[in-house]
Amino acid sequence: KQECSFFLSADAAQQFQYAVRVIGSNFAPTVERDEFLVAEKIKKELVRQRREADAALFSELYRKLSSQVVNSEIFSFYSSLFKSFPFQVSSYATLFAQALPRDAHSTPYYYARPQSLPLNYQDRSAQSAQSSGSMGSSGISSISLYALNGPTPTPQSLLPGQSYQAPGVGDCLRQQLGSRLAWTLTASQPSLQSTTSKGFSNAVSRGVPRSRREGDTSGSVEITEANLVRDVLYVFQGIDGKTIKMCNSENCYKVEGKVSLSKSLRDTTSRLAELGWLHNKIRKYTDQRSLDRAFGLVGQSFCAALHQELKEYYRLLSVLHSQLQLEDDQGVNLGLESSLTLRRLLVWTYDPKIRLKTLAALVDHCQGRKGGELASAVHAYTKTGDPYMRSLVQHILGLVSHPVLNFLYRWIYDGELEDTYHEFFVASDPTVKTDRLWHDKYTLRKSMIPSFITMEQSKKVLLIGKSINFLHQVCHDQTPSTKMIAVAKSTESSKDAADLFTDLENAFQEKIDAAYFETSKYLLDVLNKKYNLLEHMQAMRRYLLLGQGDFIRHLMDLLKPELARPATTLYQHNLTGILETAVRATNAQFDNPEILKRLDVRLLEVSPGDTGWDVFSLDYHVDGPIATVFTRECMSHYLRVFNFLWRAKRMEYILTDIWKGHMCNAKLLKSMPELSGVLHQCHVLASEMVHFIHQMQYYITFEVLECSWDELWNKVQQAQDLDHIIAAHEVFLDTIIARCLLDSDSRVLLNQLRAVFDQIIELQNAQDTMYRAALEELQLRLQFEERKKQRELEGKWGVTASEDEEESRRMKEFQDSIPKMCSQLRILTHFYQGIVQQFLVLLTTSSDESLRFLSFRLDFNEHYKAREPRLRVSLGTRGRRSSHM
Repeated sequence: KQECSFFLSADAAQQFQYAVRVIGSNFAPTVERDEFLVAEKIKKELVRQRREADAALFSELYRKLSSQVVNSEIFSFYSSLFKSFPFQVSSYATLFAQALPRDAHSTPYYYARPQSLPLNYQDRSAQSAQSSGSMGSSGISSISLYALNGPTPTPQSLLPGQSYQAPGVGDCLRQQLGSRLAWTLTASQPSLQSTTSKGFSNAVSRGVPRSRREGDTSGSVEITEANLVRDVLYVFQGIDGKTIKMCNSENCYKVEGKVSLSKSLRDTTSRLAELGWLHNKIRKYTDQRSLDRAFGLVGQSFCAALHQELKEYYRLLSVLHSQLQLEDDQGVNLGLESSLTLRRLLVWTYDPKIRLKTLAALVDHCQGRKGGELASAVHAYTKTGDPYMRSLVQHILGLVSHPVLNFLYRWIYDGELEDTYHEFFVASDPTVKTDRLWHDKYTLRKSMIPSFITMEQSKKVLLIGKSINFLHQVCHDQTPSTKMIAVAKSTESSKDAADLFTDLENAFQEKIDAAYFETSKYLLDVLNKKYNLLEHMQAMRRYLLLGQGDFIRHLMDLLKPELARPATTLYQHNLTGILETAVRATNAQFDNPEILKRLDVRLLEVSPGDTGWDVFSLDYHVDGPIATVFTRECMSHYLRVFNFLWRAKRMEYILTDIWKGHMCNAKLLKSMPELSGVLHQCHVLASEMVHFIHQMQYYITFEVLECSWDELWNKVQQAQDLDHIIAAHEVFLDTIIARCLLDSDSRVLLNQLRAVFDQIIELQNAQDTMYRAALEELQLRLQFEERKKQRELEGKWGVTASEDEEESRRMKEFQDSIPKMCSQLRILTHFYQGIVQQFLVLLTTSSDESLRFLSFRLDFNEHYKAREPRLRVSLGTRGRRSSHM
């Protein structure tokens, strides 16, 4: 005893005795597959711990070990020994112990989906009874029986009446050790054999139904835990067992009511059966959607991810099934307790159950979704504090989002959109023609934008692909810039999609920004250099917005005789010839010929009583890529602004003619003093109108057109893409339309302004009538005096009585018409001043500050303020009132 205790401790002696008895057994264990599984598991565990060097060394040592003759028995012995020893015997023993489950809390690894389990199983008690008489080996099961699952149980003592027969190497070892180790086994494990009250071991009594063991004679059906385990393994696959079946009314698996089970076993069984329900839910979803082509690539990727997870789940079931079969074939007939119990299954399936619950929740949340919306639904589940659940969902999200990223990269680098099932967040309308490609053909499907892609990023993605297609289809430019090719090549070797979600704000954003800046810059270069976009924009300013002053003035001089005629008598080719004459006679002749050939004359729709001034308009033809910026809506806005500016310019032209008439006729009519009052009244009214028109022209030209144009030009120079130019141009047009009183909110103001313009035309007509009558009267008087002098030179009487009477009568008639002229001018003045007063009142209540200041300039001497009480409110009060309104 002293010698033995010197070499081995009591615990080590117990384990060594156990190993000797195993080696001495004549039972041939099936260790080949166990050996492979254990070796593979060890290597995977090393790799998982980032110990690739140790994994390689282990593979080399295992290869050398496999070259020996007795490799299977030795490896089986080592694996069981490393698992059973509570202390470390070597570094590789530690690896084995870490790789294999040391207790019931380790989940087995699994490889393949199991085949359907046969339903014609029998009680383990019957198997034990059939084989009890023919047992030729020890009561110890093969070590390989526990190489995969659970701890190695403590060896049970032999059944009563059994003898230990261990031929071969086991018998030899027993003779060598003899009784020297017997005391160790007795001292360290005094109660190796635990029997029931009837003398049976625990393993045997576990295999016997309770009714038979306890003498129960009731009619309820008893079932062993081993049979429950087998049924649970069926339920794990979604297959009804003998006693555990699907209850359709309650939508769950339940143990049949006629089966007598304790509450704890029934609860444990129900908890385990939940895996089958979860499995069925996921499998039903994948089976239905896998055959649905309309589910799209993202949906199929989701189904593939679910299949991959189910495959891992099937590997677990395969291992459990193999363990059960192994125990049925080799272990149960030896009377040993099974390692597969309900409680152990509960522990081993804890992690798989969490995974299945997560997958089932995803399936519920993703019902009725596809494409980017489905990816968003999966991404929502990554926002959890459970790292295990988050890593699972991120793995699935990486697979689900892979088609979305393929769509995205193909769109931003090639401009191609092959979205058969409408899964991508960029939509294309094939019915849209090329001239509307930029505005209408490509749009965003907001519901399909994944939640991990921001709205700003999605707009950039849309713009990148749209720019590429615009270059190809509208600009007919098939050659991308060199930098664009470099960017595209650098992204061909894309990383796994899962990497995207760890660096959304950096790597992904950099890719989008690089493609966006390069594509947009190249597009703007093509539009500016090849299609002269900026020159066309300046031409619009010079001709349609009357920025080329010398050209507009000369054109108006040339057109005056033609436009004074009725509109129905005008011919467009005559007006076109006059336009070309004006171009050749002014600085417009030095413009780009491409611009001048687009300038043309346009006649508006003729209404009854219209003159040429009412229907004449300049036009500018746009086509090709520049029509994307100057759309039909934009050109209609330019036409409205031109008509307003042309009419205002005509008022200025009329007042200039009125002033010239005053200057030229003032000296001629000095001989007619009776006209002095009429002429003064006409001059005062014309001066009021000149002041009004000059202030309006200043406001339109400088405060509206020049300021708005300067803002537009700065924005265009700083624009990063074509959308920025289009938006800036639209803001420019909206601003000048609003400030020129052409929008719907300023309709009353515009009507008042047109009424002022009408009064100016009325003044021109009244003055022309007055001057014609006065000049005609002056001519007659001069002719009368000339005849009178001529006769006096001839020695005759200057006038006869009848001629003198006729001259007096005519002069009296003219003098009688002067009060009528004065009355007409007074009425005209009254109407004009009333309209201006109302116009000023409307200006003071306007929300536009520039219009309120315009009212101040129009009434600079407070002439109208003295007449109209509503104009006596201070300018600050007006602003506060308008803001409240």
